[in-house]
Amino acid sequence: MEIIGRLTADATIHKVGNNKEVVNFSIAVNDHYKPKGSTETKEIVTYIECSYWLNTKLAQWLKKGTLVALFGRIGLSVYLSNKGEAKGSLNFHTNTIKFLVFSKKQQQTNLNEVSINPHNEKEPDDLPF
Repeated sequence: MEIIGRLTADATIHKVGNNKEVVNFSIAVNDHYKPKGSTETKEIVTYIECSYWLNTKLAQWLKKGTLVALFGRIGLSVYLSNKGEAKGSLNFHTNTIKFLVFSKKQQQTNLNEVSINPHNEKEPDDLPF
C-alpha cells in the first residue's frame, strides 16, 4: 500500500525492549471532493500515525513539512483502557520511505553532501566506472 503526505512534526525515536528502536512520526494526507449537487470543493485532512523499524538514522531527515511517499501496511492495535473499555488505533507500518520534497529548513542545507542509505547497506567500492 502507498500513501503520500506531509510530516506534521519531526520524527521521534523510541526504545522498545531488547535494544530495539522505532522511528515514530505522523503525516497529514490532504484530499478534496465535490458533494453531489454542489459546486463547492470540500477539503479533508486525514492524520496517520506511522512507524519505521528498519533504520533509526532516517529520523534525521523526517522533519515537519517534508513530503514523503510511504510504502507498507496498516496495522490495528486493540487494547483495554484502565477503565476496562475496548480501545483501538491504526498505525501505518512503513517499510520504504521515498522523500518527495524536503521541508524548507532542510532545503537550506546542502543535501548533495549527504548520502541517505536507509538500510545500512555497504556501498561497493570496486565499481567499474
